[in-house]
Amino acid sequence: MGRKFRICLMLVLFIPSLMVTLSCVRSKTILPDAMEQVAAQPELEPSEDQCREPAAEVAVKTPEPPAPEEFSNDDIQFDYDSSDLTPDARELLRKKAEWMSQNPDKKATIEAHCDERGTNEYNLALGDRRAQSAMAYMVEIGVPQEKLTAISYGEERPVDPGHDESAWAKNRRVHFVFE
Repeated sequence: MGRKFRICLMLVLFIPSLMVTLSCVRSKTILPDAMEQVAAQPELEPSEDQCREPAAEVAVKTPEPPAPEEFSNDDIQFDYDSSDLTPDARELLRKKAEWMSQNPDKKATIEAHCDERGTNEYNLALGDRRAQSAMAYMVEIGVPQEKLTAISYGEERPVDPGHDESAWAKNRRVHFVFE
């Protein structure tokens, strides 16, 4: 009887720990847009003339990067019950990534929100998937992961308190806060 008890005890402890371990494993995915951009870039090699003569220094005045307030309020919108990034969302994330590359001292918090439909637990998990989706895309296009943090507020912080499709569409979003 003691041997069966030990085997059952080991299974009871082993199976949940295995499930937790496997649920924490994440696969790295490469989005098709990023692969196409890399494939489309030609490889550049300097010509003989460029190798012999030093390049003349040209003073190029780069425009000041926009303040984060100009686009931090531009939220990434999502379809109902989805964490997939739309083409518009990717374009907006590219702009945010470009600004962050021009401001290497800045960090961003990615706040994910949902509409009021669904349970609190489900909406927190959906918000987390949305934040992770935006974060993964930002990292994929060059933003260091240590500059990004993600948080899900689920349905707790609606931007529009209404109870119709228009309000729900506004509340399905990811908002960036730059520090």
